[in-house]
Amino acid sequence: MKTIVVYKSKSGFTKRYAEWIAEELKCDIYAYENFTQNSIAKYDLLIYGTRIHAGKVDGLKKIKKLFANDKSFNMIVFATGATPSEAEDVINKTWKANFSEEELKRFPHFYMQSGLNYEKMGLIDRLIMKIFAKILSRKKDKNLDEVGCEQAIGSSYNISSREYILPLVQFVRGMK
Repeated sequence: MKTIVVYKSKSGFTKRYAEWIAEELKCDIYAYENFTQNSIAKYDLLIYGTRIHAGKVDGLKKIKKLFANDKSFNMIVFATGATPSEAEDVINKTWKANFSEEELKRFPHFYMQSGLNYEKMGLIDRLIMKIFAKILSRKKDKNLDEVGCEQAIGSSYNISSREYILPLVQFVRGMK
């Protein structure tokens, strides 16, 4: 199965995961900015990787629109973010907000925890995160999720790990 990884990366986390996946699967890799429907016509499987930004799987609408009429199109999606992998309810809500029920069944999807990089964020995103952190710091009687969130968004960090690609890689190998 001829496979390509297409990634959209703002802060570098998704790019790193995409490179690891492409290396492991020995497949081609393409940046989202250079991607067109014609550029992947020769591939049997598209693995699309991006960040979760404000509850959205960034760039997914464009990808889905390009292939809306092609029912034979095979795609796997992976998303990266600062949400802890253990927060499955939050991650599942994000998937449900970005995919229809049919799409959830049709397109395998994987989440890979990465981190935050304030230095590579745009000004507006950085401001929003800092304001949110300030609001959380002033709140009394925080629940465990709020305490964890406050700690997680306080500063830049990277907890990307090659081990997070294993479920996706094993899934693809099982398809062949």
